[in-house]
Amino acid sequence: MSAEHEEAYRAASAEGTDLERYMAPDALSAVEKDLARMNKQRVAMRGDLGHEPEVTAVAAGAQPATATVEDCVDASKWQTLDMTTGWRIPPPADQPSRYVATARMERGDGKRWTVTEYAADKPRSC
Repeated sequence: MSAEHEEAYRAASAEGTDLERYMAPDALSAVEKDLARMNKQRVAMRGDLGHEPEVTAVAAGAQPATATVEDCVDASKWQTLDMTTGWRIPPPADQPSRYVATARMERGDGKRWTVTEYAADKPRSC
């Protein structure tokens, strides 16, 4: 999911990605709203994100099975660009370059884990 997520943010659009394969409709809708905002503002992302995911909770016996994954995201090589000028837009001064993102997941009938909620807590450093 991370690779597809990054690809979407590089284009400010989910078109041409497989995000729907990895994200439940509500989670995908939230990402698409963010991408639409970016597209309207004419900004996109460039570079790479680092990831250090850790499973913090699992309910294997639940129906459906659920899990929570916390990821320490390294955004030090991830830049916001103005798509009109190509200029880099600096991140907010109070935003750390490493922050926590949390994914809530469910394992459906197809035996595939799907992200049902995804939230980046950018003020929370890791």
